[in-house]
Amino acid sequence: MKIGIIGAGFVGSTTAYTLVVKGLAQEIVLVDINGVKAEAEALDVLHAAALNSECKIYNGTYADLKGAGIVIITVDSQKALTDNRLVLLESNAKILKQIVPLIAENAPECIILLATNPVDVMTALALKISGFAKEKVIGSGTVLDTARYRTMLGEYFNVSPQSVHAYVLGEHGSSSLVSWSTASVGGLALEKYALKSDKPLNDAFKKQMSADVIDAGFKIYRGKKATYYGIAASLVKICGAIVKNERRELTVSVVQDNVCGVKNVPLSLPAIVGQDGAVHAVVPELNAEEEQILKHSAEVMAKAVDEVLKI
Repeated sequence: MKIGIIGAGFVGSTTAYTLVVKGLAQEIVLVDINGVKAEAEALDVLHAAALNSECKIYNGTYADLKGAGIVIITVDSQKALTDNRLVLLESNAKILKQIVPLIAENAPECIILLATNPVDVMTALALKISGFAKEKVIGSGTVLDTARYRTMLGEYFNVSPQSVHAYVLGEHGSSSLVSWSTASVGGLALEKYALKSDKPLNDAFKKQMSADVIDAGFKIYRGKKATYYGIAASLVKICGAIVKNERRELTVSVVQDNVCGVKNVPLSLPAIVGQDGAVHAVVPELNAEEEQILKHSAEVMAKAVDEVLKI
């Protein structure tokens, strides 16, 4: 499949490299306002491709997106990230209003995949601008947050994160829901597994781990002023599900018809991702407290979308 990447910064270039290592693309085009950097990144990844897989990689323009099955948007305004991704809303919205029409014009059959923050709001904006079907405009959502959550639980219980089933839902950001009621290991609800492992869970522990999950990205950013390995791996996981038509369950962000009474809101729920995009998103069975958190997250996102549409 041909894949376009808009933005040749840390996230875009790392995503291109990871796609090559995984052998998921036959052709990758990097598009960036800084053509010199895009060319350099394309060459660097091309040389890596020679050792990993057959893949044509080059820097190009929006016209070169023709025939792309996936177009990944990683651009941002380079505005400093705080502990709330919504501070990036206005600056990044202005960028998307410039580039999404060019993507829609040159690759009208593609699936748009966004990493630009605040990713849920940007997903809703890209959907409105592009006029695409909602299942074909996908945000990276809480795929990475969910991986972080499963990693932390795996470390605590000394099991592989791949054996942990747990979700982060809602916003990719401060209002997200770290769901404990839906978590399980080895087919057992997490609470029961914890008792069998002699590692009972108390409210203080849950509160602290939930905070650590939500803060993980900001912690990385504070240490190195960027985050890119995790989000690149998440984007590639989503691309893999599309390219291979895996119909894999992933907590991607799409505009949902109704979440806890909030309509037409972009946020992350478990959805089936394959060649048709992200479909059949569902709200898992949550306890009453978690339902209220998810509803609050949906309300925060709905308000943010209203704000961005006024810009």
